[in-house]
Amino acid sequence: MEHPDSILIVDFGSQVTQLIARRVREAGVYSEVAPFNSAAEAFERMQPKGIILSGGPSSVTLEHSPRAPQHLFEAGVPILGICYGQQLMSTQLGGNVVISGDGGEFGHAMLDVKAECALFDGLWEVGSRHQVWMSHGDKVDALPPGFVPVATSEGAPFAMVADEERRFYGVQFHPEVVHTPDGAKLIANFARHVCGLAGDWTMAEFRETKIAEIREQVGSGRVICGLSGGVDSAVAAVLIHEAIGDQLTCVFVDHGLMRSGEAEQVVSLFRGAYNIPLIHVNAEDLFMGGLAGVTDPEAKRKFIGKTFIEVFEDEAKKIGGADFLAQGTLYPDVIESVSFTGGPSVTIKSHHNVGGLPERMNMKLVEPLRELFKDEVRALGRELGLPEHFVGRHPFPGPGLAIRIPGEVTKERCDILRKADAIYLEEIRNAGLYDAIWQAFAVLLPVRSVGVMGDGRTYDSVLALRAVTSTDGMTAQAFEFPGGFLARVSTRIVNEVRGVNRVTYDYTSKPPGTIEWE
Repeated sequence: MEHPDSILIVDFGSQVTQLIARRVREAGVYSEVAPFNSAAEAFERMQPKGIILSGGPSSVTLEHSPRAPQHLFEAGVPILGICYGQQLMSTQLGGNVVISGDGGEFGHAMLDVKAECALFDGLWEVGSRHQVWMSHGDKVDALPPGFVPVATSEGAPFAMVADEERRFYGVQFHPEVVHTPDGAKLIANFARHVCGLAGDWTMAEFRETKIAEIREQVGSGRVICGLSGGVDSAVAAVLIHEAIGDQLTCVFVDHGLMRSGEAEQVVSLFRGAYNIPLIHVNAEDLFMGGLAGVTDPEAKRKFIGKTFIEVFEDEAKKIGGADFLAQGTLYPDVIESVSFTGGPSVTIKSHHNVGGLPERMNMKLVEPLRELFKDEVRALGRELGLPEHFVGRHPFPGPGLAIRIPGEVTKERCDILRKADAIYLEEIRNAGLYDAIWQAFAVLLPVRSVGVMGDGRTYDSVLALRAVTSTDGMTAQAFEFPGGFLARVSTRIVNEVRGVNRVTYDYTSKPPGTIEWE
C-alpha cells in the first residue's frame, strides 16, 4: 500500500523487528519492514516521513556486516537506530563502536536520564530512572559529530543519544519489547512528535484504500477464494466481496476435521449473512480414507495439503475457472519470505495453505491482508461487521483435528475429540477466560489407560488439554487456570464423552514445545 504518512523500518536480522512495526502501527502510523539490502528501493517507493533501523545479530566491527544505504542519512528525514541500528548509525556517521570488554548487557537494566530529548516529551524527565531491556555485546565508545548522550546505563555510557538538529536518535536498548515498559511510548513519540505524523491510520482507512486497490487489480475478472473456517480467509473473502460482489466465489472444502459446528457456521455466515456465492464440498470420506493408517505428522500435513489443492482445483474447473486466487496471507509471512536471511532454515512443520495453486491454475494472486498483522486482521473483521464470536476465535490449524490426534486419524477418534474439545471451550467461555487465552484445545492421545467407572474396569483413551498465552504465537506460556477449573472440565469430559477415561493438562511452554502437538 502507498501511504503519504509512513515509517520505513530497515531490518538487519533482529528476531523482534516485527514488533517495531507493530508498535509504530499501534501509534496510528503505517509502517513497513524492508531488509537492509532492499531498503533503498523501499525508501524510493514509500517516501517515508521517518526511518527506524532495527537491531540485528551482526557486529558493525566486522568488515562485511550489514550497512544502511548512506543516502538515507542525507534524505532529511528523522532516523531512530535501535541497538545494532544505533551502532550502525554511529559507525556510518563518523563515530566508533567496540566489542564490550565486560561481555555486554543482557536483560533488564536501569536507564538514567541525563538531558532533555524530543523522545522524552511528556514521558521522562531529567534525573529520572527507568527500566529497559538490553541485549548487546558491542557498544558505542565515540559519538559521531552532532550527537550528545541523553541517557546512560551501567554498561552503556551512550545508552541513548540524540542529534536534535538532524532529528537522529540512537538507543542501545530495545524499546519494542514489553520488557521495556515505556518503550511503546518512546516509539510513539518518535512517530508522532519527531516525525510529525498525525497518527490517523485506521482500519476504516485501510478498508477504503484496499477496496479501491482490489477493484483496480481485478477489473472485470473472476476471483476464487478457499475458505478454511479461520479468521484470515473469512476477512479476506468479506473484504473482496465488498469490493467486487459476485465476481467472487468461495470454496469451502470440508475435510471432516473441523471443530464442532464449525462447518455449519461457515456456510451460514457466508451464504446467509453475507450472501456470498459459496461452494460447500463435503470431502470427509476422501480425507478420512487417505489418512487411514497414516501416523507420521508430516505425512498427514502433506496429504491434507495435497488433497485440499486437488479438490479445490476440481471445483474451480467446474465453475469455469477464475483469473485470480484470493489468499489470506499476513504481513509476518511476507516479512519472513523477503528476509535477507531467507527465513528459517529448518522446517519444524509444513504449513497447510493453497500454495502451488496459482502456478498450476495459471492465476494471479489477490492478497488483501498482506500488510496486516493478526490483531489488525481481527480489527478489520470488526470494521467489516463480522460477528465477534467469529472474529475473536482462537487460531485453528489448516489440517484441523488431524494434528490434534497423534497417531492414526479416524472418524470415530475425530468425533470423540470434537465433543471433548467443545466441552473444554464451553467451560472456558462460561468462566469468562476465552479472551485471556491465545489458543486452547484438546488433544486425543494414542494412549489408553485403565480406569474405574460404575464399579467396572475401563480401558479407554487419554485426553490432553492445552491452553497458552501469547502475543504473536512465536513464543507461548501455559495458561494458569484458577483453582477447580481443570477438575471441573475433567469431570465433565470423562462423564460425557464415551471413550475417554483420563484427562491431563500440558504445561509446556514454547519453546521448547510448539503450541500444537504435531
